[in-house]
Amino acid sequence: MGQSRLLENRWDDAYAATLDEPGKLLYRSNLLGADKRITNYGGGNTSAKVWETDPLTGNKVRVMWVKGSGGDVGTIKLDGFATLYMEKLGALKGIYRGVEDEDRMVGFLPHCTFNLNPRAASIDTPLHGFVPFDHVDHMHPDAIIAIAASKNSRELTKEVFGSEIGWLPWRRPGFQLGLDLEAFVKANPDAKGVVLESHGLFTWDNDAKACYELTLAIINKAIEWFAAKTEGKTIFGGAVANTLPREDRRAIAARLMPEIRGRIGKDERKLGHFDDQDAVLEFVNSKELKPLGALGTSCPDHFLRTKIRPLILNLDTSKPDVDALLAGLDQALEDYRADYTRYYESCKHANSPKMRDPNPVIFLIPGVGMFSFAKDKATARIAGEFYVNAINVMRGASAVSEYQGLPEQEAFDIEYWLLEEAKLQRMPKPKSLAGRVAFITGGAGGIGRSTAERLASEGACVVLADIDEAALENTKGDFEKRFSADAVCTVKLDVTQEDAVLAAFAEASVAFGGIDILVSNAGIASSAPVEDTTLAMWNKNIDILATGYFLVSREAFRLFRRQKLGGNVVFVASKNGLASSPNASAYCTAKAAEIHLARCLALEGADAGIRVNTVNPDAVLRGSKIWNGEWREQRAASSKIEVDDLEEHYRKRSMLKLNVFPEDIAEAIFFLASDASAKSTGNIINVDAGNAQSFTR
Repeated sequence: MGQSRLLENRWDDAYAATLDEPGKLLYRSNLLGADKRITNYGGGNTSAKVWETDPLTGNKVRVMWVKGSGGDVGTIKLDGFATLYMEKLGALKGIYRGVEDEDRMVGFLPHCTFNLNPRAASIDTPLHGFVPFDHVDHMHPDAIIAIAASKNSRELTKEVFGSEIGWLPWRRPGFQLGLDLEAFVKANPDAKGVVLESHGLFTWDNDAKACYELTLAIINKAIEWFAAKTEGKTIFGGAVANTLPREDRRAIAARLMPEIRGRIGKDERKLGHFDDQDAVLEFVNSKELKPLGALGTSCPDHFLRTKIRPLILNLDTSKPDVDALLAGLDQALEDYRADYTRYYESCKHANSPKMRDPNPVIFLIPGVGMFSFAKDKATARIAGEFYVNAINVMRGASAVSEYQGLPEQEAFDIEYWLLEEAKLQRMPKPKSLAGRVAFITGGAGGIGRSTAERLASEGACVVLADIDEAALENTKGDFEKRFSADAVCTVKLDVTQEDAVLAAFAEASVAFGGIDILVSNAGIASSAPVEDTTLAMWNKNIDILATGYFLVSREAFRLFRRQKLGGNVVFVASKNGLASSPNASAYCTAKAAEIHLARCLALEGADAGIRVNTVNPDAVLRGSKIWNGEWREQRAASSKIEVDDLEEHYRKRSMLKLNVFPEDIAEAIFFLASDASAKSTGNIINVDAGNAQSFTR
């Protein structure tokens, strides 16, 4: 409710004219889902009833296209819709035995499938099927749920919409609610929709465009009504805490998020998301933060993502004491888990699934903002978005009436619904690095980029740190397309600068909640006889390859020890760290220092479950920044060959007569970064196609 800006009609008649009815349904769905004020991610659904040719009889039959289970209207494609014979769907009414039969009825929906469509129908299917209109929208707009979650929601609905929009009392989605909607339409043939108490909005029409425009018009009417009602009003009882400066908010987030992540991620790794937008700050700074937070969320989609209520952490913004907050964090989490256990034990049924993770998802801190944690970054971000929706709902409802959350038993019956549990059990098995964050220096170069690709392909989020801003931007754009924007964060970093290293790790903590893997890969190379090696050249090698590796490792160790989840460090050293080469004393010495530093760190980290291992590449020319400059020319001159012959020279020099590529190094790094090497530390893997000089023993 923080925004009074009206929704814009984005329907394009010329484009819509090129579409069939299912195509118009898809178009309408994507338009509606593009604005979070209309519906949250994955929330709500849309449908269209169209005439199709029956593949068995060749006759025309009535078929309903409706958003399938687990889909998102904003991003859905045509294959995301379930299709059902309307005649068969209607026949289910004849075998329905009452509300105790809800779960059994879901099992009959596959029998109504049209044309062997594999997309599973959702529990909301009867809600669309039994409304006697061709096009139906079910949305979760903040402005409507603010009415629906008010104590006198029925009266408010009447005040805002008159007889245009009706009202139905709270009922869990399912077959009976579909029958309730059907009965409402029969009793109110002129109504254009209905507000579902504590849930959302249904609207309908016999034309796709008209249905879309009706949905916008109803939501806009609510937005305008709230704007008029709340003008000049004190929201949430007014502010009792100050908003801290942005730099302070992010610094506190960088300190707190790894501490929280470590405490709630021991059984299952969690990733975090930080949100300090104005709507969040207005709520967390307000007088009504604690009483409203305790009431829990209203819309089922909200608490399925956020848990029924958040954990509110106390911070005196007039003199913020983060150390004191950290000192009380264990007790705050223990109290939350105890209350969640009480909620579960008091509401469970004989056949309820076992209690799930009792840790909070949403953390609210006055003056700072909101943290959300989940098993992956996208889910954490979306949970935060849902709680912003909940804040907007509370904002509107408490301004015009009295906000009410769902009763605990109703919330539990949805959270632990056997059908919801079955959906969770069908989720694909997490990838091997799911829930982990990898910080990769030199992340936009050949080996660094290949490593990031390999780790991201196994579910890790990656922080790409590099001094080359253009390469970082290019890599980020590519990764966002291939792995999603949630999976990648970039930071410009000169590893020789202590302050820059500290800032980069703080940025990673704010972006994801912490890190689990450090791949120290930033590189440089130089070649010159010792008598021609300048002090500047010597220092540059030592600064980047020794001091730089020390700085990033030290900061990773500090973070790992705060999280108490173990940790994993992989150094990318070189064959030259074990086998000396002529005319490269600065480079070889610095690489040897890396290897010995790794050994020292393996000793220091073992008691905390921090593993430190090394990969030694050799002659990785392709994609390498090191080999794109003077180093290539210098090594060719040292071997007395032409520059263009260098790659073939190294292939022939190797024992296996093979070239070494960035993806070969990435594979070794992945092994050392994964649980497959859980019992290895202090080790060295040479990936050099065989070089007797660099044998480790």
